Amino acid sequence: MTTSQLLADVLARNLGMLKMTLADFTDADMLVRPAPGANHATWQLGHLATAEHNLVNSAAPSAVPALPAGFADKFKKDTCKSDDGSQFPKKEEILSVIERNRQATIAWVRGLSDADLERPSPNPLGGMCPRIADLALLQSDHTTMHVGQFQVIRRKLGKPVLF
Repeated sequence: MTTSQLLADVLARNLGMLKMTLADFTDADMLVRPAPGANHATWQLGHLATAEHNLVNSAAPSAVPALPAGFADKFKKDTCKSDDGSQFPKKEEILSVIERNRQATIAWVRGLSDADLERPSPNPLGGMCPRIADLALLQSDHTTMHVGQFQVIRRKLGKPVLF
């Protein structure tokens, strides 16, 4: 297995973990905050979609297709305070954008050579992503961080513990 194949596999498994974690969330569940001032799952999910789109495209312009019109505006920093579900897309719509983004990211990663993975990242994020390999892996790490937050919401809602 090559490094690119391993990264692509990690990205695919990570998407599966995200979808499994949110499978039994209703759109109302998606608006529950785990604690006062914490972001609800709807906003976090849209943030994940927007972040992956922007980060991957910073390294490989147009690798991830354009977001739906107005999508990114719904998930800016100031919109995280809204509990009005009508201001956000529904869970399934956001998940479809994430799925599409992740499949494009996986295709991009599979096409990277070892030399490509070692190239400097155009978006080093304060040293977190000095190389293209780091930027690619960050997509999985970022999702995993939010999956942990979704697990807290699951507990608050009384949903079964998954792992």
